[in-house]
Amino acid sequence: MAQRLADPTVVHAMPARSRSEAIAFIVIACALALAPAFVYPVFLMKALCFALFACAFNLLIGYVGLLSFGHALFFGWGAYVAAHLAKVGAISLPYWFGAWKWLVIPLPPLPPELAVIGATVFAGLLGLIVGALAIRRQGIYFAMITLALAQMMYFFAIQVPFTHGEDGIQAVPRGKLFGFIDLANQMNMYFTVLAIFLGCFLLIYRIINSPFGEVLKAIRENEMRAISLGYKTERYKLAAFVLSATFAGVAGATKALVFQLASLTDVDWPMSGEVVLMTLVGGLGTMFGPVAGAFFIVTLENYLTLIGQWVFVVQGLIFVGCVLLFRRGIVGELAHLLRIKL
Repeated sequence: MAQRLADPTVVHAMPARSRSEAIAFIVIACALALAPAFVYPVFLMKALCFALFACAFNLLIGYVGLLSFGHALFFGWGAYVAAHLAKVGAISLPYWFGAWKWLVIPLPPLPPELAVIGATVFAGLLGLIVGALAIRRQGIYFAMITLALAQMMYFFAIQVPFTHGEDGIQAVPRGKLFGFIDLANQMNMYFTVLAIFLGCFLLIYRIINSPFGEVLKAIRENEMRAISLGYKTERYKLAAFVLSATFAGVAGATKALVFQLASLTDVDWPMSGEVVLMTLVGGLGTMFGPVAGAFFIVTLENYLTLIGQWVFVVQGLIFVGCVLLFRRGIVGELAHLLRIKL
């Protein structure tokens, strides 16, 4: 472990792994590019948004070993901020002057790229605050702190005026990307979502396979040994938490533009449980596992809508089945069978 951490060139010394992952990425990218010809684009866009959300969550649990039960906080608030900026634009900031008041910064509705960027920055700042509070604890204590903070922000979302409470922010305009790509066109919107997903996926891959990512894996395997080697593990964990929250915010912002809606469903605790299930079903600590898990769960929900609330029972059974029978997940089991890295 010490040699691996001390020598960053080890990241580039794995041609077999890089080859298998590169081939898998090219196959998936080509399949997703051709998929709208055979599958309803809105379904694919929803699956891609959740796949990015699951990849963001996997960065934290799969490569650092931190289980968060509050990741809906970043996904949902990313959706709210993007929807608000795209539809209204004006920014309201709370401040204390004898009582809580709002400082309103008048802005016109922003184009989609700026709305997504604004939501991403906001999610990253939320991640910094939540991470700074939670990262000092481990295990179930860390998970419970993230859940408590997420629920606090859920109730804040119900009360704050700009979210419109239970109605949510509706009729969010998609606008024109860079001023000339009309996102009201379904195919333009799809390929924009695909570009965002692929770009973020490659960025997460680069993070994981960088010297920084190697330190994260060392912390996951044996934090005390990483500390003994001189690494300030709390800083690394906080950085990973902020990155994970940021990517979750991108996913939420993209989903808000796709469905032209941001609602309480995005920020409620079942969303946090759903991303845990997606990552577990696909395969913890694998690059492509969260993508497979997200597509599997979204497809399952799509076909089981007729049974109503019983869909949660089915999801629970799948969760138990994966824990007992497929502990590596779909992609993990496949990679183990083929003896390759995915």
